[in-house]
Amino acid sequence: MSDVKFDVGVDIGTVSGILRRPPDARLLYVLAHGAGAGMRHRFMEAMSEALAACGIASLRYQFPYMEAGGWPPDPPAVLHATVRAAVAEAARIAPDLPLVAGGKSLGGRMTSGAAARDPLPGVAGLAFLGFPLHPAKRPGTSRAEHLGNVKQPMLFLQGTRDDLADLELMTAVCRRLGPGATLHVVEGANHAFEVLKRSGRTDEDVRAELARTVAGWYQNGL
Repeated sequence: MSDVKFDVGVDIGTVSGILRRPPDARLLYVLAHGAGAGMRHRFMEAMSEALAACGIASLRYQFPYMEAGGWPPDPPAVLHATVRAAVAEAARIAPDLPLVAGGKSLGGRMTSGAAARDPLPGVAGLAFLGFPLHPAKRPGTSRAEHLGNVKQPMLFLQGTRDDLADLELMTAVCRRLGPGATLHVVEGANHAFEVLKRSGRTDEDVRAELARTVAGWYQNGL
């Protein structure tokens, strides 16, 4: 693994990233964190490890508010600019690898928001680890309205116990988006991709499933 720093913009500043590139890497996932935890959160670190085991490099990075150690999240325009800067940095440090962009929860949503405004250069597709379709206990689809403007193929990885994405609503959203949207349902997983002990699986098993699904989606032409 190697640490990186890159500029987001004159008025925004510099943020940190972590590149993990396994020897057999065939793809680089530009991976944004969720709203409440940064790139070093245990899920992000463990997900990076699972991706590496499937031959997928990852560039985890911080949004400016997390870099500063504060809250709340930056305005969408700043988050979108950070996504674009991270994609550019990924292309610079690994020019030989195709790119997929996305992230956990907020990170995925902001990646899709950036792509909806203007396609992310060099990005083959977007992969969302728990797209936050709506606030908890307030089901709705308004957060998905911009997805119709995304030109790249999209992969939605959603748990059946995710309280930020009613599965029926998520299925309907993907159906409306058409063949460019793929929904992969993770049985028994919540928004953090944790499973109950009685499921017979571990959280590590789930992360391995997520990584395999991203790899297979790319290998099969998105």
